[in-house]
Amino acid sequence: MRGRVVILDELAERQVAALVVDGRLEELAIDPDGDVPLPGAIYRAVADRPMKGQGGIFLRLPQGATGFLRQISGIAPGQRLLVQTAAPGEPGKALPVTTRLLFKSRFAIITPGAPGLNISRQIRDDGMRAALADLAAGMMEGAEAQLGLILRSACAEAEEDAIAEDIAAMRGLAEAVLADVAGEPELLVDGPGAHDLAFRDWLDPAPDDLLTEPGGMAAQGVDQMIRDLLSPRVALPSGGHMMIEPTRALVSVDVNTGGDTSPAAGLKANIAAARDLPRQLRLRGLGGQIVVDFAPMPKKDRGTLDQVLKAAFRAEGEAHLAGWTALGLYELTRRRDRLPLTELARGLLP
Repeated sequence: MRGRVVILDELAERQVAALVVDGRLEELAIDPDGDVPLPGAIYRAVADRPMKGQGGIFLRLPQGATGFLRQISGIAPGQRLLVQTAAPGEPGKALPVTTRLLFKSRFAIITPGAPGLNISRQIRDDGMRAALADLAAGMMEGAEAQLGLILRSACAEAEEDAIAEDIAAMRGLAEAVLADVAGEPELLVDGPGAHDLAFRDWLDPAPDDLLTEPGGMAAQGVDQMIRDLLSPRVALPSGGHMMIEPTRALVSVDVNTGGDTSPAAGLKANIAAARDLPRQLRLRGLGGQIVVDFAPMPKKDRGTLDQVLKAAFRAEGEAHLAGWTALGLYELTRRRDRLPLTELARGLLP
C-alpha cells in the first residue's frame, strides 16, 4: 500500500478513520463508545467553585459533568460562560476547558475575541495570498472587531466558492453560539467524529486514495496495526525494541538494543526510537510527563540524539523537551490531545 491513503470504515458500529502513508499508520481516529465528550466540543457552562491554589475554577457542565478552567480573574460563581474542551478528560477528574473558542473547518478557523486575518505560511505565492486576503475581507465584513479568521493551507488547492462557503458556515456558527450564553449548562457544538475529522484535517496534501468501502480497515491491514499499538513493545529497524508503558503518573519508555552488543548499537537503537517516538505517542493517545530510558551509549553521543529528538518532535505541536536528568534519563512533556487508544479500542476488535 504505497502513497497517502485515507481509510474510512466502521468497527463495532463506531466510525474509524486511518491515514496510512507508504504502508505505515500515521493518524488514527476512533469514535468513543458511549457518551464521551469529543475534543473540540463547545459548551455553555456555569461557573461554580474557584480553586485559587490551583489557579482555576470548577464549572458545571451538562448532565452533571464538571469542567475545570485555568482562569479566575473576572469570573464569578454563577456566571455563564462559553467553553471548549482543551484536552480529553481523565477518569475521576474534571474536563479541562478553555474560553478561547475555535470554530474549525477544512479551509477556515474562526477565532472569537482574537480579531485579525491570517493566512497559512505554507501558502507562499504572493498572488494567491492577496486573492485569499481579498476574499476573506469580504466574507468577514462587519465582524472584524469580534471575530478573527485563519485560512488553512488546504486553501491553496481549493476553489474560491468552496473557501467562501466554509468561511460563511464557520462565521454563522460562531455568531450563533456567541449569542447563546444565557441558560443552563448545555452542549452547543459537538466535536468532530472520526470521519469528519479525517475530511477536515487529513486531506491536505490530497491523498492518493480515499477508501470508504466497508471492510477497508481489515483489507489494508489497519486492524492489525491497531493491535500492534495496543502492545507495549515496539520493534525497531535496528533489531532492538522499545517498551512504552503508561502509568498514572507518567509514561515510561525503555529502549533496548536487542542482540546487538556492538559499541554503536546503543546510539543506533536510540536514534531509531527517537524518530518513531512522536508517532507512537500520538497514535496511542499518550501525553503528559514522559520519561525515556535510552539504551546505554557514550555521553558524547547525547548531542546527536538531542538533534534527532528536536527534529522528530518539531511537527508535534505542544511538546516540550526538558532534556537529560542527573540519572541519565530523558524527560519531555506532550499535550494530551485525544483519549488513550487502550480506552478507545476497548470492544473495537474481535
